[in-house]
Amino acid sequence: MKRCFYFFALLMAPLLAFGGTTSSQAGPNPLIQELKSANANIRARAARDLGNSGDVSAVPALAASLNDPSTHVRSEVIVALEKLHTLAAQSALLKATEDTDPGVRELAVEAVVGWYTGEVPALGFKSHVATSYHQAMGWFQGNANSTVGGAGLSPEVINALETAMMDTRSIQAARRAAWGLGVLRARAAVPDLIKAAHSDDDALACNSLNALAKIQDITAGPQIVDLLDSASNPVKQTAAVTVGVLRTKTAVPKLEDVYKNDANDNNRRAALDGLAYTGDPSAYPIFLQALSSKDAKERTYAAEGLARAGNSQALPALQKRMVVEKKESVKLAIEFAETSLGEQQRLSDLVNALSSRSYGDVAQSYLIELTRKKPLLQALCTHLNDRNATVRLRLCNVLAVSGDTSTLARLQPLTRDGNGDVAAAALHATQDIRARME
Repeated sequence: MKRCFYFFALLMAPLLAFGGTTSSQAGPNPLIQELKSANANIRARAARDLGNSGDVSAVPALAASLNDPSTHVRSEVIVALEKLHTLAAQSALLKATEDTDPGVRELAVEAVVGWYTGEVPALGFKSHVATSYHQAMGWFQGNANSTVGGAGLSPEVINALETAMMDTRSIQAARRAAWGLGVLRARAAVPDLIKAAHSDDDALACNSLNALAKIQDITAGPQIVDLLDSASNPVKQTAAVTVGVLRTKTAVPKLEDVYKNDANDNNRRAALDGLAYTGDPSAYPIFLQALSSKDAKERTYAAEGLARAGNSQALPALQKRMVVEKKESVKLAIEFAETSLGEQQRLSDLVNALSSRSYGDVAQSYLIELTRKKPLLQALCTHLNDRNATVRLRLCNVLAVSGDTSTLARLQPLTRDGNGDVAAAALHATQDIRARME
């Protein structure tokens, strides 16, 4: 649903920016007058109703109401402006990120990000700030494909979010801004994200590291290796995975040391995860040993590391482990590894896993990585007519990231799929591929 809203918003934004739907033919909207009521509850309700009305002629009045003395009214105005979704509304939202009230400022940051993702913030929302490695990396993995490209961001948007992130007087807004810069793939914000990753606030540091992982500017990696020595375990853990995602070769010796010698099991596990992302051949013995670990997550990371290390001599060990493995997450990682190392028949198992509520997102991420190889990309396209709509949708998501001009013809029938979500995903994939090929 959010995807459909996003595309509708993109199509309508130019029209709305120059007028769009208004109530001018029926006279001035009486709700605009209610924004001037002496009663704050009436003003708040008027803002909410204007947002739901679709009347973009109300944007200037709503923008002016961002100066309302009531935080409740200003919050309702922010939500209304995002719903109306014009360029003038966006400009007003950027100003609202400087609001004097921390809660209103955080809501404005959320709305600025939502302007691109199609997610409208709800009043009274709980801020999803990452306070641990597990939360931070869960965001990275779960949202990896639900973002917009940074190339389409205006400098004003990036500047507003950077300013909010660096102003730690409103720490919740700062954390939220760091998260948003990652969601929006704001590459221009990398220098400030590196600074924020060294913040004394653990959640801000973790969110900033998470954002760097999403943006995937590999030049950031060497500048955060020092955080592997952080006194904060959540920061150390998130940094371990982030330097791995960024394929930071200089971090490998330290990651190996943490895995072998750190007294904290979560630190060790995160270090192995980081090593797995690097796929560094020097860690091959570690991956083989960890494949027999009592810890299921360590076995998962070991299989992923073997997949990326690219040594086909690991196949017997992987096949032996598969025979006795009980955990589905580990089995999926082994299938990923075996496919990566040449056992192409395992590709069907990964495709079937796309229908899983528990592991579909993981299987999708594995397939995105695998289809960087042309033969596997071509093989994957043969599954586009799968009977399961969830599988077809997630295959479109994969091709949106890894597809090329050779896959456009294969996607075309799915743009007319009987399932609306699949058709929207196929259209999205087609547009992304064409934009990437330009």
